[in-house]
Amino acid sequence: MAYDYLIIGAGPAGLQLAALLERDGRDYAVLERGSGAGTFFTRYPRHRKLISINKVHSGYTDPEQRMRMDWNSLLLDEPDLLFTRYSPRYFPSADDLVRYLGDVAAGLRVHYDVEVTEIAKDDTGFTVTDHGGQTWRAANLVVATGVSQLHVPDIPGIEHVERYDTFDTDPEWFTGQRVLVIGKGNSGFETADALVEHAAVIHVAGPHSVKLAWQTHYVGHLRAVNNNFLDTYQLKSENAVIDGTIEQIERRPEGGFRIRFRYARTTERLRELEYDRIIACTGFRFDSSIFAGSARPRLVIDDRFPDLTPAFESTNVPGLYFAGTITQSRDFKKSTSGFIHGFRYGARALHRILATRNHGAPWPGQQLDLSPESISEALIARLNRSSCLWQQFAVIGDVVTVDGGTARYEEEVPVAYVHDGGLGKAEHRFIATLEYGPNHDTVDPFDIDVPRVAENDAVHAADAGYLHPVVRHYRDGELAATHHLAENLENHWDLPTVHQQPLAVFVKECLAGA
Repeated sequence: MAYDYLIIGAGPAGLQLAALLERDGRDYAVLERGSGAGTFFTRYPRHRKLISINKVHSGYTDPEQRMRMDWNSLLLDEPDLLFTRYSPRYFPSADDLVRYLGDVAAGLRVHYDVEVTEIAKDDTGFTVTDHGGQTWRAANLVVATGVSQLHVPDIPGIEHVERYDTFDTDPEWFTGQRVLVIGKGNSGFETADALVEHAAVIHVAGPHSVKLAWQTHYVGHLRAVNNNFLDTYQLKSENAVIDGTIEQIERRPEGGFRIRFRYARTTERLRELEYDRIIACTGFRFDSSIFAGSARPRLVIDDRFPDLTPAFESTNVPGLYFAGTITQSRDFKKSTSGFIHGFRYGARALHRILATRNHGAPWPGQQLDLSPESISEALIARLNRSSCLWQQFAVIGDVVTVDGGTARYEEEVPVAYVHDGGLGKAEHRFIATLEYGPNHDTVDPFDIDVPRVAENDAVHAADAGYLHPVVRHYRDGELAATHHLAENLENHWDLPTVHQQPLAVFVKECLAGA
């Protein structure tokens, strides 16, 4: 069985790419080890509430703009196949996502119950062997398996504790007990919050400070939907968040556990603490065990993710591409590639990269009149409408290339791919992105005593902290000038004197003499 493209994994990323390949009539197949699409979400999150928002009533009438508030739908040609039709809940159930992904997969070439046991590579391409001994071959392999394994930190004795991926989530099993949750991410606080009504004492431990998503603007940090536990700590309800390192976990002869805990910031540096139960909620990692030496990708970030080029390709295995949450090594804890509302656009960008490399297709775009007014108007229109630039802030941008007396507008290009030469050389190039301002992740946005730039302040736009458009001009590949558009409370960056005219002047000055 030989294909041009073989996709491993029928989760949201694999299905997104498959839908685009299907639309273009490409030769592909998807291999899924589960009996249906979205197998990961049949188990996770363990308490079944997603943290990806589902804002059914957004106020937008434009389908493109509505995707800014729809974090679960894929980018499909069928206008009715939207996740917002599957649940009215702002934080929906994971079961609804599984149902949605099953309907998406219905029209795609997905092979279920195919567990990949080995991936090898030779001069002609990739050979994938499944659990039944059958082999599948492809010139291009796309791995979209997600982060399927629990990341287990190197703590002596951690093998004795319960794990987020396997523990019994029934809170009644924890009634009256002292519980330690290891991990300060959403899975840790999701677990702690579920036990509040039953456990006697709950401690959530980790070596780093709790980071709140509403402050950092990284949606993978602790979300408000999971942070009720912080209330129980600060209002002295027998629970606590403890900062430091667990140096040893030991079983007690009489039952339960004793840990040696080194505090991060108190004079009592080392202390022994005792618990009835310990649960490791320490994040996830990519499973690279299926790769033979000839196809094994280089890993980064504590070996949790594959190392990728700007084209989503392995840095050491040509032809091996990745899609989905495992592409977050490109913007780790900064943007949104770890989540559906981010990686759906990354998967579409990968599809365009493959079409360019393998089928001679140019990056989708359109010609513009070579005038500052035409260029600035096109940028303003897209910045006010695009869901991709909104979701993949600072990572994907729109590009206007001016070269040889022509201007061409290309949408949704990974910024790093442009810098890596993916669109070729050009005398003038403008890249427009949406970005937060400097130090946005360290300032409390609710502190009214902290000075901030006023709304629609075009003069001080470069100092704005909230999401706003940034247009950069490159001359012969080198950064020549940067223009910030003033932030706006309702994200309307189209006021004539505040946004439109200053941008047109900027473009005109950049192109002077062109």
